[in-house]
Amino acid sequence: MSSALLVMDMQQGIVARLDPDGTVLARCTAAVDAARRAGVPVVFVRIAFRPGYPEAHPDNAAFGTLRDRVGEAMTVHGPQTQIHAALAARPDDLVVVKKRVSAFAGSDLSLLIGALGARHLVLCGLATAGVVLSTVREAADRDYVLTVLADACGDADPEVHRVLINKVFPRQATVVTVADWAAGLPVANGPAV
Repeated sequence: MSSALLVMDMQQGIVARLDPDGTVLARCTAAVDAARRAGVPVVFVRIAFRPGYPEAHPDNAAFGTLRDRVGEAMTVHGPQTQIHAALAARPDDLVVVKKRVSAFAGSDLSLLIGALGARHLVLCGLATAGVVLSTVREAADRDYVLTVLADACGDADPEVHRVLINKVFPRQATVVTVADWAAGLPVANGPAV
């Protein structure tokens, strides 16, 4: 079964706020490196808006006041919305820009992973209670096979992270560490690791 690694919301502003010590960033980088060695497509998902935030309805509790709170910082060309440099995005990596919490919402993710023939999605990113939870739920409803890289996800609330990783996600996904996932990957054009 064809797989794709989704590296979600690992962008400059979110990493700076939710992963100041770089722990999740380092594990996401390790996952990206493992995926590339195995020939698994890497899809970076980031959240960004047009200047002026026309996609942000004023009644939306999370995004309605974005312009007032952050100015133009979360626009598509703003530095805070760019993929974190440590992940070393390549020109051949796919980048999806979403407009809501789920990686599918307001993006062309479904089209891209469909074109890749990917039925197995491997998820990592920030935050566990945000993009990871929303994407797990939506992807499961779309009948994808899911893996969540537990140590490559993080949340501002460690207890929420723990409950999601240990109790909620296992109902719809295989939950493993980056090291365990990488150990099971084949080497591109070679035998299994």
